[in-house]
Amino acid sequence: MGIQDADVSLAEFEVLERASSEEVSIELINGRIYVVPVPDGEHDEFAAEIRNQILRGSTGLEFFHERGLRVPAYREGRARADGAVAPRGYFRAEPSWADPSGVLLILEITSGRDRDAEIDRVEKRDSYAQAMIPAYLLVDRHYGEVTVFWAPGEGRYTQQATAKFGAPLHLPAPFGFELDTAEFL
Repeated sequence: MGIQDADVSLAEFEVLERASSEEVSIELINGRIYVVPVPDGEHDEFAAEIRNQILRGSTGLEFFHERGLRVPAYREGRARADGAVAPRGYFRAEPSWADPSGVLLILEITSGRDRDAEIDRVEKRDSYAQAMIPAYLLVDRHYGEVTVFWAPGEGRYTQQATAKFGAPLHLPAPFGFELDTAEFL
C-alpha cells in the first residue's frame, strides 16, 4: 500500500475509486488514499484457513471476503477488509460501502511490503476500533505472527493477544476457540 495523497475528501475518493482498475483496491483511511494491490495466493490461503475455522465453530455467522466498510476515524473513511465476520444476512441490504455496526470481527492480512503493513498494524486497526467492531484479527506475514485485538473503547482496542505462526491463538467471545495457525508456517 502506498500513500498517494493526504487530506482527501470523500467526494474525491469516490471519483478515484470509480476510475481505478481491477488490479488494485483503493481505500480512504484517516483522510489518506491507499492503493492496495490485489491479494497474492498466500494471502488468499491464509484467509481461507481462517474462514474455515471460524465457520466450523460458529452457527449463524458468515465470512465475507474483501468487504467494503465505512469507518469513522479522522474523516469519514472507506476500508476494504480482507475478511468481515457478521451474522448471515447482515449485508443483504447494505451498499458496497457498508455500515460496520453488525460486524463481529475483521481480518486483515499484511501485504507484500513491510512499509505497507504499518497501515494494517496501526491505521486500519484504529479505524476499526473507532467503528466499535468488537474484534480485529491481524495476520502479520512480516513478523510471522497473528494478533487479535478486542474490547474497543475510546477509539482503540484495550485488549490484545499474539501468537507466533504455528502456535494456537485464543479468539475472544463470541468465537471462544483456539485459532490453529500451524498452516501459516
